[in-house]
Amino acid sequence: MKTNENIVVVKSKRFALEVIATYKKLVSERKEYVLSKQFLRSGTSIGANIREAQRGQSKADFIAKMSISLKEADESAYWLELLHESGYLDPQEFKMLYALCDELIRILVSITKHC
Repeated sequence: MKTNENIVVVKSKRFALEVIATYKKLVSERKEYVLSKQFLRSGTSIGANIREAQRGQSKADFIAKMSISLKEADESAYWLELLHESGYLDPQEFKMLYALCDELIRILVSITKHC
């Protein structure tokens, strides 16, 4: 990571790539299509909204986009919990993904509280 890269941008992209890999695995190996699609949508939306926020037209626009990112991160945590508790994600997969998601939530809470 370059020193000038925004940590939340980098972490949200990393999470999105993990979400995509998990989605592919759930669809191909476990034949799970519904929950995984919801997880794919919310998990990749986090970074998209963060990227949009970086080009916000105003502080209010920035805060709005970051707040949407936070909501999407929280939704992703929910889909992760369902995938895990229904047996589609093993404990190791869940733990890794949930830790990444929780870290994003914490960062986004901090950003939105301090704007």
